[in-house]
Amino acid sequence: MTHTHQIRVYYEDTDLAGIVYYANYLKFIERGRSEWVRTLGLDQGAMRAAGEGVFAVRRVVADYLAPAKFDDLLEVRTRYLSHRSARLVLAQSVTRAGQTLFEAEVTLVCISEAGRPQPLPRALVEKISA
Repeated sequence: MTHTHQIRVYYEDTDLAGIVYYANYLKFIERGRSEWVRTLGLDQGAMRAAGEGVFAVRRVVADYLAPAKFDDLLEVRTRYLSHRSARLVLAQSVTRAGQTLFEAEVTLVCISEAGRPQPLPRALVEKISA
């Protein structure tokens, strides 16, 4: 279960050296995760409104392998790895023309409005377990 999302590098994404600022890769993979959830047919706003929780990043292990530059067209790949009660683990990468620039393993936890862990939404579990 892998999803791909394209992102263009804009001037605002780069640093003084003209390469993508390291923290922006975290923004890129956030967009990739949001699009992955959307392609599963889930609406995060509706999930929150129904009391099914929101996702918070608990852990990120990242490797920066090569720089992206202004105007590059990047692909953010999001791949499901595993889940437990309130936890979801995804592998994500950012590539350019087949070259891997960045890799991360991201652990998300589903939390209530009070900030407490709660079980993953049933609809999500059904989709990733299928």
